[in-house]
Amino acid sequence: MIQDLINKTKAISVTGLGYVGLPLALEFAKHFRVIGFDINSARVEQMKQKIDPSKELDSAAFDGCDITFTDNYEDLRNAHFHIIGVPTDIDEHKVPNLKPLLGASSSVGKALKKGDIVVYESTVYPGCTEEDCLPILERESKLKGGVDFKYGYSPERIVPGDKVKTLTKILKIVSGSDAEALATISAVYGTIIEAGLHQASSVKVAEAAKVIENTQRDINISLMNELAIIFDKMGIDTSEVIAAAGTKWNFHPYQPGLVGGHCISVDPFYLMHKAKQIGLDPQVIAAGRRVNDHIPHFIAKKVIQTLIEKGKNPGQCKVLVMGITFKEDVADIRNSKVVDLIKELMSYSTNVHTIDPHASPNEVAHEYGISLIDAPIGKYDAIILAVGHQQFRNLSKAELEDLSNGELLLFDIKGVKDASSYSNYWKL
Repeated sequence: MIQDLINKTKAISVTGLGYVGLPLALEFAKHFRVIGFDINSARVEQMKQKIDPSKELDSAAFDGCDITFTDNYEDLRNAHFHIIGVPTDIDEHKVPNLKPLLGASSSVGKALKKGDIVVYESTVYPGCTEEDCLPILERESKLKGGVDFKYGYSPERIVPGDKVKTLTKILKIVSGSDAEALATISAVYGTIIEAGLHQASSVKVAEAAKVIENTQRDINISLMNELAIIFDKMGIDTSEVIAAAGTKWNFHPYQPGLVGGHCISVDPFYLMHKAKQIGLDPQVIAAGRRVNDHIPHFIAKKVIQTLIEKGKNPGQCKVLVMGITFKEDVADIRNSKVVDLIKELMSYSTNVHTIDPHASPNEVAHEYGISLIDAPIGKYDAIILAVGHQQFRNLSKAELEDLSNGELLLFDIKGVKDASSYSNYWKL
């Protein structure tokens, strides 16, 4: 198949054109003929105009790419190598939401032909590809997986906002339903991945590798967050403790913080879900999630306590929250824990204003019911620097003081400011 793809007598399809799918589709389109499919017609129209709805890529990234954008799943029939990279989130009960993934499997399944290959990139629990997705592909196509068509799993490793560790610069895991599938999948991905490939022995191994990457990070950060709570009670600067401990060669300097986004705060629930399905109750993973989910409430309580200590009534105070995206210098608001912080502050009847130069006001209003303001309005009793956007890092002490109602109370969650320059300063 690889030669047919190179000759462009066959095409690659990429289903799901978000943070994962669009960069992948464009990179492949520099070498192959690509069909980019997304069910969101508005997003598709933007991409036809060389606009990345996720605001990660500039228009130049579309130049020289042999790609057709479509919202018609019938167009998938024109491809022979299919990649699915739709979001995998959790529902309100923190249970894996597979609806987008299963829906995408149905669309691709309708397009499958003998000899085709399907590769999943969405983060899932071990077994999901073969136990949940494969039956849908077989049902819709009336073909047998591993016989009439091949399949594989190659987990995404996109880092939103990172302009150095881009798609082609990150080593990629690949796996296949058999040796032949693995060889073809490796040849296709090897065309674009400069950092090299790691061939997993099975699809389940590749799935498990992906889900534990972020689970490990979640647990490590939860330890730092719990330490931050302990040290705050003791009046010890957590960052100084980490810096001191970091002088030992085998200490890993993770930082405390709000753990949100589409990966670290979600993936552990997929692993826990699967563990419970097989009769296990994961203790450490669950504890890490509880600690990290508690941090927004801990910060909000700290703000309220400080306002009271300063003789202010929280119900009559106005607080400015700077940043609502899940990390600095990106537009992604998925699973933002700043939202939990804002809602916790509002539960004390505190008037909260939120600004963010990267987030879409319409998306924030739609997803969370929170209204962003274009710029600060009036004076604030407390300022929370929640996300370390460069615009916020560049603000001077005088500019922050000018926004303050009386003395400046600065809560610098990411610790981006020099603590010694402020008299009323707190960081996690």
